[in-house]
Amino acid sequence: MKRRSVLTMAGFLMVGGCGFTPLYGKLSPTTDVSTELSQVYVANIQGRYGQQLRLALQKNLSGAGPENPQRYTLRVNSGANTEAIDIHQDNTSGRNRVTGNAHWQLFTVEQSPQLLTQGDVNTLDGYDTTFEQYFAQTLNDETVKGRVAQTLAQNLTQQLAIWFRSHNTPSKNTQEDLPRYINTDRMPSDNGTSTEKVGADGFPASATGRISQGTITN
Repeated sequence: MKRRSVLTMAGFLMVGGCGFTPLYGKLSPTTDVSTELSQVYVANIQGRYGQQLRLALQKNLSGAGPENPQRYTLRVNSGANTEAIDIHQDNTSGRNRVTGNAHWQLFTVEQSPQLLTQGDVNTLDGYDTTFEQYFAQTLNDETVKGRVAQTLAQNLTQQLAIWFRSHNTPSKNTQEDLPRYINTDRMPSDNGTSTEKVGADGFPASATGRISQGTITN
């Protein structure tokens, strides 16, 4: 047991010598990332889904300490898009997939707020459809939206923590960088061959047999 403790301590010393530091550790003897995160106030996000996302963010940012943010304001514009995939011959689907995305901006708290940084986060989730059980279908939809909100909050908190440590602005989502594929189900147009962009999963809709079911945006 004593030898194992010595080896464990030696391992920590080697990691520290390589320049490894915890993401939520101290920036200086008087400042740490957790303290900076606790000073972020999350502005209201409309709708039930928005409330779930805001509560998850407040929980992640405040940690175990009391909530009393004074220095920053976080504004989030988020949405959850539901798509039907696994389309059957009777035009029903076997699974619904939810794509969650959020664009966030961090401002200072002052008379003329200054934009400090901004970024984007996204995630994928889903559930099997049960058309014969409407209550279960509704419950599954609400549950998956809650999971999407939790995952987005975790990813967003991590991006904020990285910015407080390094002050490097997260990369933005650019639709121009997404590849396009030829849609063989459409006739060529006057401008050439019809193409379509990929979805969040990296595949075009024609390859997965999905259709859009609607979008919830806040």
